[in-house]
Amino acid sequence: MIREFFSSSIEKVRESSFGSKLKASPYFATIVISFLIVAAGINIFIELSANVKAELMGGFDKNITDSILALRSPSLTEYFTFVTDVGDVQGYLVVVLLCSGLIFYVFRKWNYVVQVILVLFLATISNVILKRVFDRARPDIEHLVSVKTLSYPSGHAMSSMAFYGFLIYLVYKFQIPVWMKLILTSILLLLIISIGTSRIYLGVHFPSDVLGGWIAGGIWVFFCIVVFNLIETFRRDPLT
Repeated sequence: MIREFFSSSIEKVRESSFGSKLKASPYFATIVISFLIVAAGINIFIELSANVKAELMGGFDKNITDSILALRSPSLTEYFTFVTDVGDVQGYLVVVLLCSGLIFYVFRKWNYVVQVILVLFLATISNVILKRVFDRARPDIEHLVSVKTLSYPSGHAMSSMAFYGFLIYLVYKFQIPVWMKLILTSILLLLIISIGTSRIYLGVHFPSDVLGGWIAGGIWVFFCIVVFNLIETFRRDPLT
């Protein structure tokens, strides 16, 4: 779908009077539009981050945290501890290996394996940098799991949105039945929501940390989709 958008956009610009004068103009126009969308997402993240830095999210964080902590029970604690482990380093090592094997051996798409790993890597590295920039301490409440890093944005929320969000995109690219796409998408969305919520439930993140992580992860998903599809479009329809 994204690739079709790029191709149709390029053709429309190419057929215009401006496009007929400059062969590369369709590519530039499409790139500009795509990256304006990415810039809009970054602006939303910056606005949220500014409010977090100014401690303007106190009421929002407290209300949601209190509501989630009120749900604590042995069974929910066991579930959220499990999903938070899925969103940790060891969990991703297992999930990445399983997904990579499935994508390569079933769909024979080695380039998708590289893309999945690259998206997760970029989200992880940028999260480490963002945590140092904002330097926000963890919530001063009981932590049900051990944590050592800073709070904003949530690394679990950011990585899960980037990784599983990109997998959702790949699911819709694969030639599989629609019902299977819906089931897989539902499972991946549940993982994204559960991993983010687990960090609040376990007392190690503010809700705004999770929201910021989801937004930042979503930006990486869209950015990588744009870049990967542009590369494929250039490869199929080069300037020369």
